Amino acid sequence: MLKSDRPQIFPWCLDMEKTDWEKLVDGLMKQGVLRSPKVIKAMRAVPRAKFLPLDMQSYSATDTPLPIGFGQTISAPHSLSFTLD
Repeated sequence: MLKSDRPQIFPWCLDMEKTDWEKLVDGLMKQGVLRSPKVIKAMRAVPRAKFLPLDMQSYSATDTPLPIGFGQTISAPHSLSFTLD
């Protein structure tokens, strides 16, 4: 059964099904940081964890720069959204 086919008996429960990454993207939208539909679509489609070392992937939904090795960091999601917008 597809998610969209599920009965919405308890709509407040649906948020529990979202990943931490989806919650972060939603939060950035609510704050007005993410505005461009194209950037929102891209951020929803490509989770940040794919670009992180295994030991940092559990932190992927934090809105802060994270180390990726060799003295480099991946930008915070809010910073990336400003850059892409």
